[in-house]
Amino acid sequence: MCGAIRYAVTGPLRDVFNCHCHRCRRWTGHHMAATSLAVGDLRVEGEELLEWYRPDEHAAYGFCRACGSSLFWQASDSPERRSICAGTLDPPTHLTTVEAWWVSEASDYHVRPDLPERRTE
Repeated sequence: MCGAIRYAVTGPLRDVFNCHCHRCRRWTGHHMAATSLAVGDLRVEGEELLEWYRPDEHAAYGFCRACGSSLFWQASDSPERRSICAGTLDPPTHLTTVEAWWVSEASDYHVRPDLPERRTE
């Protein structure tokens, strides 16, 4: 948001996945909409301001220390790939949302006809 961290993508991006897990919801304020790429295809400027929050040994969330913008997600079991918050890409992205994960953890306000109805029993 503030421009202190900029990045360039030099390789292909995967289409967008939405993650509705409780952690991604709380970190982004809605759900994580992310693409991904090979780590070697990502060049980051201002990396000294990139902070990583590691809630456990499985995941890390990268954000700007200056403004708090959510930028990246990293799975520990996939160190060769990095996820990028899709909203940080300059349009046109030419990407499509193709999957939704952890739909059962989506908040009750979020209803989409293409997702199964969430039960709250």
